[in-house]
Amino acid sequence: MTEGAKPMGSNRPYLLRALNEWICDNGMTPYLLVDAAREGVQVPASVVKDGRVVLNIAPRAVAHLVIDNREVRFMARFGGVSQAVLVPVGAVLAIYAQETGQGMMLPEDGAMLPDDSPEPPPGPDAGGEGPRRSHLRVVK
Repeated sequence: MTEGAKPMGSNRPYLLRALNEWICDNGMTPYLLVDAAREGVQVPASVVKDGRVVLNIAPRAVAHLVIDNREVRFMARFGGVSQAVLVPVGAVLAIYAQETGQGMMLPEDGAMLPDDSPEPPPGPDAGGEGPRRSHLRVVK
């Protein structure tokens, strides 16, 4: 960073939005790998395994999906019951296509966003199914 330059905010929410769009545009199912032990994560305890949870965020699986600069939030059905899910962007470890495993492990970046950073518009509404098990693979 050059002297006097303002530090940039986190690139994580931008990567999440872009990769989610790319996966959906290719007819695949976007999955998030989440560190469920992170502060602020709100998911049903029954879906957490080894401190992590895999969430299907495909338009057919969730309603009211919003990926803003601070969190991912949506409504999803777990065991037939609709529940609100909230995941701080910093708790997302990866986003990938369920069918191929293509996607990205997200880097740590302790950057904080200022309170006045713009929020993107909310995503489309949809309903559907709950999360499935991950088969994430590293693609080099």
